[in-house]
Amino acid sequence: MMKDDMKDLERMIGKVPKFFKELTVNDPKMYELVMKLESHIWDDGALTRKTKKLIAIAIAASMRDQHATHAQLIGAANLGISKKEVEEALRVAFLLAGMPAYVYGKTQLDEVMKE
Repeated sequence: MMKDDMKDLERMIGKVPKFFKELTVNDPKMYELVMKLESHIWDDGALTRKTKKLIAIAIAASMRDQHATHAQLIGAANLGISKKEVEEALRVAFLLAGMPAYVYGKTQLDEVMKE
């Protein structure tokens, strides 16, 4: 089950950090709790998974978190989110978090999604 969960997580967010993979062995209870939370947050509800992913990209870019931005962009590509959709989400980040967030997200986007 944990192996399937990890594959699902990679499909959703992209590269899963090594420390998180190690939780399956080092702290299985914590891993189980985090996976339940992940499922609760990412599952379709009032917002679709794609919409949530665009929000996550905008937040990660606003925080200038390289790993999170890159991982969320990989997950977006896996969900079929277009580069134009991400660019629009980054414009929202620009409006609320300023030019550095937009430039940071756009730089990561151009590296991950060539076209």
